Amino acid sequence: MTSRRIGLGTAQFGLPYGVANKGGQVSRAAAAAILAHARVGGVDTLDTAIAYGDSETCLGEAGAHGFKIVTKLPAVPENVADVGRWVHDQTHASLRRLSASRLYGVLLHRSQTALGRDGEIVVLALEKLKASGVVQKIGVSIYHPEELDLLWPRFHCDLVQAPYNILDRRLVTSGWLDKLKQSGAEVYARSVFLQGLLLMDDAARPPYFDRWRPLWDQWRRWLAKNDLAPLQACLSFVLARSEIDRVIVGVDSLEQLREALSFADNAHREPPADLASADLDLLDPSKWPAH
Repeated sequence: MTSRRIGLGTAQFGLPYGVANKGGQVSRAAAAAILAHARVGGVDTLDTAIAYGDSETCLGEAGAHGFKIVTKLPAVPENVADVGRWVHDQTHASLRRLSASRLYGVLLHRSQTALGRDGEIVVLALEKLKASGVVQKIGVSIYHPEELDLLWPRFHCDLVQAPYNILDRRLVTSGWLDKLKQSGAEVYARSVFLQGLLLMDDAARPPYFDRWRPLWDQWRRWLAKNDLAPLQACLSFVLARSEIDRVIVGVDSLEQLREALSFADNAHREPPADLASADLDLLDPSKWPAH
């Protein structure tokens, strides 16, 4: 069942996250309902991070037992004297907040953490956590595939999380999706809706994105021609890539999760190649103005 490849993104459980988010941070009651429905719907993976506000605490209180939990470590603060101990302590603090005894994955939230001055110490500390059985897989969350060109010789990851969507196909066009699978790494796709941008009506889209009006017009025409809902098209595009192990879908309501799971097994229709973009001002949310 394709829905088992859906992983639940939980940034909204700790922050009012996403350019399309209108509901704000998910309440504890809503989080519990979302987790219960995810469990029944075949979802087995939760994606969180220390940087996602109190997302880990929310998950621990709402009941995340039985899920594979992947969290992410932030950058190492400048004043840390013992970096290895810091990695150990951060991971165990996550376990306490999540009310969990072990984690499926611990990722570096930024690849620069492994490439910087203390990178070797950080990687060694992660490998020790894996050897101890506290963590099953270690890896990295990337923003651009070329980050892996520098990272891979230093850190052979078990799990890599990367953006991939109808507009942003760099994970495939760079050749890195094939390389990751050949190496045995698991691949999690995130930003499948580009923070909700691909789901928004033209009137709701922030003015910053008006410069890509021809792209939005083409997107709407293609959806209409194929009688597709935006969410359906986005999910089927990513799920069609069998090399992708989990597709991380962030929701801020139970209804959004129901809708995503209802579309998970729909037939795929390949969007035109020229719907893809290489413009980082569009593809990289860190370049977007505050909203």
